[in-house]
Amino acid sequence: MKRIGVFGGIFNPVHTAHLIAAEEVREQMHLDIVLFIPSANPPHKDSGELIESEKRLKMVELAVSGNKNFEASDIEIKNPGKGKSYTVDTLTALREKYKNEQVKFYLIIGMDQLIDLHTWKDPGKLFALSEVVVINRPGFLVQDVKNEFGREVTYVPVPSVDISSSVIRHRIKENKSIKYLVPEKVEKFILENNLYMPAAGRQID
Repeated sequence: MKRIGVFGGIFNPVHTAHLIAAEEVREQMHLDIVLFIPSANPPHKDSGELIESEKRLKMVELAVSGNKNFEASDIEIKNPGKGKSYTVDTLTALREKYKNEQVKFYLIIGMDQLIDLHTWKDPGKLFALSEVVVINRPGFLVQDVKNEFGREVTYVPVPSVDISSSVIRHRIKENKSIKYLVPEKVEKFILENNLYMPAAGRQID
């Protein structure tokens, strides 16, 4: 049976901590592949600093290009519907896509997401569609989980790397280096396309 990790997110932008966490889960859960799925229109995020989905997908493609066990997926971005991107719908679509194969899905979420899981669309259905794997996130503790789902998930510890997309965006706006916070190809793409920058833009060093 093929074991597929499902790692969704805004990836605005994708960064090194995403890759480290995904690789750790892949290894510990013996996954054949991890799908990185950028959200097209996330229901729980403010879109004020959200760049176009196609650019976020491209950055993910660049970030995972060096790992044969990682794959970028456009399943949410190519969805013809213009509504919100819900994880339960994505998992349903993935099951349909792989209906002719023997596949088990492993939904990878952060501790912060587990805490709010009761606010998601059809959260209970996620467990029928996949095994839910929870990774630690800086600043969030398992003791903070007050909903019933905390007993149904698989906890996988990953290296605690305190990097966030918001910090990266802030550093870019202040003309500070993001080297090593994101893969080199992603850094180059961001700088070449003036992403997250003030109107004046910024030149590559």
